Amino acid sequence: MLVLAFFMLANVAFGQTGKTALLLIDIQYFYFEGGSSALVDPLPASVNAAKLLSSFREKGNLVVHVKHGEGQQSDIHENVKPLDSEKVIVKNEVNSFLNTDLLEYLRANNIENIVLCGMQTHMCLEAATRAAADFGFLCTVIGDACATKDLKFGDKVIKAEDVHYSTLASFKPYAKVLNTDAYLKNGL
Repeated sequence: MLVLAFFMLANVAFGQTGKTALLLIDIQYFYFEGGSSALVDPLPASVNAAKLLSSFREKGNLVVHVKHGEGQQSDIHENVKPLDSEKVIVKNEVNSFLNTDLLEYLRANNIENIVLCGMQTHMCLEAATRAAADFGFLCTVIGDACATKDLKFGDKVIKAEDVHYSTLASFKPYAKVLNTDAYLKNGL
């Protein structure tokens, strides 16, 4: 009973009450070394995503995998490979909610909080986080379980690290941003 009270207080302290789901976005082979759209450091991000996935599975919490499209190298990376019992959403848009059954699935499972991680930080992860917040979910982004790439605008190159951190900074009004260890340590 005391342990249950601790976990409930930890969730309230982080602004989370109700059921929580993990949303793993686009952790697919084409974003890894040798892939058609390789990112900067996707492997460490996928390892952290795997830690989150393991924790959610151990606790019996809902896990949803999202993948962009079908075809060559579009399989979900082995580090976060879905179980047959886990929902996989195939999308063709940047926003995971657009033209998919993601919103209906989360609502049908009475989800109130979403923990998000994946690839690319500045694109699909950002779009899903903003949409989830707009739909009324409390969002937590796990920053070290996300990856992105260098961007170019005109003659300027914006390094992946800057793209990543500026995107995480933009989440402040509508999502908590934590690292994997901080999230897992608080038993959420």
